[in-house]
Amino acid sequence: MKATVAICTYNRAYDLSESVLSATRQHVEYDVEIIVIDNNSTDHTAQLVQEIQDIEGVDNVKYVLEKKPGLSAARNRAIREARGEYILFLDDDAIASPLWIQHIVDVFESDSSIGCVGGKIEPLWESQKPDWIPSENLSLYTILDYADHVVEMPNPSIPFGANVAFRTQLFQDIAPFREDLGRVGKNLLSNEESELIARIRVQHKVFYTPFGSVQHKVSKERTTKNWFLRRVFWQGVSDAVRKKDKGTIRTVKHAIRLAQGVIRALLCIYSPKRFTRQLAQICYRNGLIIGILRYNSKE
Repeated sequence: MKATVAICTYNRAYDLSESVLSATRQHVEYDVEIIVIDNNSTDHTAQLVQEIQDIEGVDNVKYVLEKKPGLSAARNRAIREARGEYILFLDDDAIASPLWIQHIVDVFESDSSIGCVGGKIEPLWESQKPDWIPSENLSLYTILDYADHVVEMPNPSIPFGANVAFRTQLFQDIAPFREDLGRVGKNLLSNEESELIARIRVQHKVFYTPFGSVQHKVSKERTTKNWFLRRVFWQGVSDAVRKKDKGTIRTVKHAIRLAQGVIRALLCIYSPKRFTRQLAQICYRNGLIIGILRYNSKE
């Protein structure tokens, strides 16, 4: 088996069909399997996958139920189930281009030392893109346009999880995704990809291709300031958990910077873009503190 496409999903049947169909309709001449990891959804995800199998007449789509909650748990189940030489992760709200698999596999097969390959991620905005989003925060919307040619990504640059692939054999020696990172239910914890890729990068190369591209839906909900500030907050939590930050001194430093951010925000309250940027910094710093107190203090 040349490649495994893994689509992890939770209560998103309304988007899942397009994602799965984009994987089944790839232009490749080798065997590919598609695994849908249902992270204990309560909607009609299982029925939808069965309908795709029946209507499309495909026998390479596999449904797997993973009851342990969390995106990292679902991804690790996909790794255990995978039979392909390469495992390609596609978000359940992303649509792969027709030659997506081919371009990703071509990069892997150009150099045996490549352990991870990511591709271009183009946004599909459900509503108009807000002009208040700070440019430095656009990556929070899973948008990636790193280069116009195939290139190695030096540290700290990484691919994003909506379109990332790994040489499956790596996981015989490298632990998979950390399950204390990554989304669980409604929380927006992240950094499971960057943590894993950092470990892979010790002995293997990380590459990017603009040709193995996907389109990633950005729902209307994610274009609100409420969602944006929640996402920034959880990025702070994620960074603290990944680094395993702890200790009174570090907490106090973050608290001082949070207070400084509040003052700066008050000074630019009549400048909407600057005010939003400062609010984002406040939420991020608050997330760092919560990450230390709520998560890392347990260890």
